[in-house]
Amino acid sequence: METTKLNMFTTTRNQRRTILSTSAGFALENMDVMFLSFALAPIIAELHISGAAAGMISSITNLGMLVGGIIFGLIGDRVGRVKTFTYTIFIFAFATAAMFFANSIWLIYLLRFIAGIGAGGEYGVGITLIAENFPKHRVGRMTSVAAVGGQVGAIFAAVAAAFIMPRFGWQTLFLIGLLPVILAFLVRKHLQESDVFLTDKARADRPKAHLGELFAPIKLAAQTLGLMFMVVVQIAGYFGLMNWLPTIMQKQLGITISGSSLWMIATIIGMSIGMVTFGNILDRLGARLAYGIFLLGSAASVFLITVVVNEVTLIFAGMILGFFSNGMFGGYGAIISRLYPTHVRATANNLIVNVGRAIGGFSSVVIGFLMDHYSLVMVMGFLATLYILSFVVMLSLPALRCLKMGVKTETSDIDS
Repeated sequence: METTKLNMFTTTRNQRRTILSTSAGFALENMDVMFLSFALAPIIAELHISGAAAGMISSITNLGMLVGGIIFGLIGDRVGRVKTFTYTIFIFAFATAAMFFANSIWLIYLLRFIAGIGAGGEYGVGITLIAENFPKHRVGRMTSVAAVGGQVGAIFAAVAAAFIMPRFGWQTLFLIGLLPVILAFLVRKHLQESDVFLTDKARADRPKAHLGELFAPIKLAAQTLGLMFMVVVQIAGYFGLMNWLPTIMQKQLGITISGSSLWMIATIIGMSIGMVTFGNILDRLGARLAYGIFLLGSAASVFLITVVVNEVTLIFAGMILGFFSNGMFGGYGAIISRLYPTHVRATANNLIVNVGRAIGGFSSVVIGFLMDHYSLVMVMGFLATLYILSFVVMLSLPALRCLKMGVKTETSDIDS
């Protein structure tokens, strides 16, 4: 079989297609999220809505992700990862492009909910494809590579926002959402299911995936709920910062849309470096150490935003904050894929991450409220407290205590 080099490891053709497809899917999803971030200020001004009402846009998107995550997680486990992946791409692509016609906050809520259904289904299926196509001791790095690919979409969104919005308005920005349709056709034509999934699906005694399996026995329920809480914090920090900081910078420092785009690019670069670093620590030294370093680093780094005085210091603060706060993201799919069996793996990934998105997404509403009534230090203090709580929960999960990606765990059946 033809091979090449990726991150100094030999890869098969289907592995390359898997990582490229999932990276592209995550890139397009991140692009969609960032479009909303840059469009938030003009949406508020044009529709004359409050900060809390604007924050609800992101929260409703995340509720759609929960619905889509549950539906498509079960479909992905029962029917197949590749077909399900393409279905989800089609849904969020067309719902994103339809934002071009949005002329009321209620239509925006509806379209973002539908887009969330597609995006929520995509994540768990894509991560599961990676987990089942790469050896277990490389999954942390490969999911981080895919997450870095997702940041490319965010950078593209920042550049597109700086060019399109001043000339054509925020609605035109969302027409780019049709690009994922091309990806869906390519994935359906070229990507293959993993041997791990096909072997498991052929088992005569293979149980059907169902949500209850993630909560029994009690020990597993505690693990699932603990991971959900950690993802809630991860998403609360990410969406809260990414949705509101461009607006904060535009208002408090007088930075233009182009200037805030530069800050976003610097932050995204920091995130990408953080993801690569986190993936290597996760695979080599274990989940507990990796998350401990990054959660405590996130709690400290959020306060850097409160002391910036100009664009230069803002760029450096953004890179450090991005490094810690979103460096962890790729790791959740890796550890969830190690801790849950094949026949329910996509369901576990989608449910845990999208519950985190649905609840954590309300941080946009909370931050909108805090910004209306309190100082920036109070807003960052709120986020820092969440990171500390996540650190405590992480220490309480026995499965993470000795989890290295090359060590088999009692609830995992990855054999790749």
